[in-house]
Amino acid sequence: MIAPTITYHQFHGEQDILRNPRQATTPERSKRALILTALTLFIPGGAQIAAGSRSLGRAALAVTIGCWFTLLLGVTMYFTMRGTLLTALTQPFVLWAGAIILALLAIGWLVLWLDTFRLIRFGQLAPGFKPIIAILLILLTVLTSGGLGYLAHLLNEGRQGLGAIFSQGPAMDADEGRYNFLLLGADADEGRDGLRPDSIHVVSVNQDTAETIIISVPRNFQNAQFTEDSPLWEQYPDGFSCGNDCIINFLYTEVNNNYPDLYPEASDPGVEAMKDAVGGSLDLNIHGYVMVDMGGFSQLIDAMGGITVDSEGWVPHRGPHPETGQWGDRWFEPGTLDLDGDDALYYARSRDYSSDYNRVQRQQCVQQAMIGQFSPQTLLTRFTDIMTAGENIVETDIPQNQLGSLLDLAADAQEHTPQRLTLGSPDFDTPGNVGELYPSTAGQELPSNLFSTYPDFDEIHARVDELIADEEGGSGSDEDDAEDSGDTENGDSGDGAEGSQDEAEAEGEAGPTEEQTDEAVADDEPQSEETAAPDQLTQPDGSPLTEDYLIEVQSQNPESEILYQAASNNGECSPGG
Repeated sequence: MIAPTITYHQFHGEQDILRNPRQATTPERSKRALILTALTLFIPGGAQIAAGSRSLGRAALAVTIGCWFTLLLGVTMYFTMRGTLLTALTQPFVLWAGAIILALLAIGWLVLWLDTFRLIRFGQLAPGFKPIIAILLILLTVLTSGGLGYLAHLLNEGRQGLGAIFSQGPAMDADEGRYNFLLLGADADEGRDGLRPDSIHVVSVNQDTAETIIISVPRNFQNAQFTEDSPLWEQYPDGFSCGNDCIINFLYTEVNNNYPDLYPEASDPGVEAMKDAVGGSLDLNIHGYVMVDMGGFSQLIDAMGGITVDSEGWVPHRGPHPETGQWGDRWFEPGTLDLDGDDALYYARSRDYSSDYNRVQRQQCVQQAMIGQFSPQTLLTRFTDIMTAGENIVETDIPQNQLGSLLDLAADAQEHTPQRLTLGSPDFDTPGNVGELYPSTAGQELPSNLFSTYPDFDEIHARVDELIADEEGGSGSDEDDAEDSGDTENGDSGDGAEGSQDEAEAEGEAGPTEEQTDEAVADDEPQSEETAAPDQLTQPDGSPLTEDYLIEVQSQNPESEILYQAASNNGECSPGG
């Protein structure tokens, strides 16, 4: 029997074609070009091992294996040790090293593409195939090397941006298992003397469960309290209480202008005073703060490409008319609103014809829309603009070395529905003993939405404790929260009123003057008690309300009842998109 013979060319034919394409046919050369291109794309270094410098190919392949291993390790850590991974990725040195490594990888891949271009031997390709493979190589080079170079740029921008925003101080320790952060939306609007925080919220997060409580403080909240260890205790032992001149958002400017020496080590004494005032009023230790300058708020939203909200009511504001361009009165219509930066700022700021509570709701809605509509695509395509905007408008004392663990906690918190509380209507009513607490109001018929003017701090502390207890007890359901909230609103506040009364009498609390009380009533109760449902409102001829009609009514009679009715539910909104 004669054994079959296999020629060397038959056994090594494919390899010979890759290394020496001169004997190959035209279709085989085209196939060879595609194989080498695919190897460089999916296994960088593979084309060099198959048809070029094996030493270069082995080095590139080793780097490729190392990159795949690092990527696999990162994915594994994300699902098993996310906090550790995020902590590492937010450290300045890691970001710097990552940017350098990505830049070197981009250069290395570019070298491999240029070498692959040489190995393909364009002169031996069919004329019609040359432009196809050339365009393909250029596109893949831009996609791979260019993409890595862009990622290196983003990491470096992120390193600089995070360093400019976050502090370099020591990590913060949780207090009784909770982190409490003060979120401020500060505004230096036209006609104001200095910056004032109009949007005031506390986010309290359980360190172990990531369940969250969001407490909103109206800007006109009065009599804010301080603990004895606060530098402001000696200045305001009875609280920040001097009537309408001492609403809480005035405190920031007051301390920065008159008492900065009380916080000698603080970069922003006004913020430290706000932390003391809010923490003392809630009986919570405030660990850190984030303050956003609302004047630059529109820049951040524009950097994100705008936001979308679903609004239930008419929202008045001042702005340019869409047809004439003339500055004047405007109204956002109910429905889905696509807002750019300026419009989002108008929407969040509006307070005419409605309450501060509605304003707080809209601010929360805008915040939720920003978070919910923030996507990886937005980050990649608008990263530089977003970081630039962040550097210009965000101020915080959160240490950068703790940013990763807090981001991990925030990611877990998104899986829970937060409990919410507002220090005013409708979560609280005016204390029943307000006449005894503030003699100047005796005999007056006061509305039920003046809790922020005459707060009962024992009741506030009790409600905050209830929310924490509900969270720890595992109730956490919206129905239970609503039931508990309703019980307290209906008067089950324990000994809070008596404690507040005894404390006021012991300290000789005088309360606001009658004139200040009248001003507060006018500010807090702009609406008539007899209002029609906003969705049932029409023009006199029975046709639906329009922006032009409301503008005309506002110009002729700014106190028209229909304006208050149209805006009465404009706090009801939700993130769109």
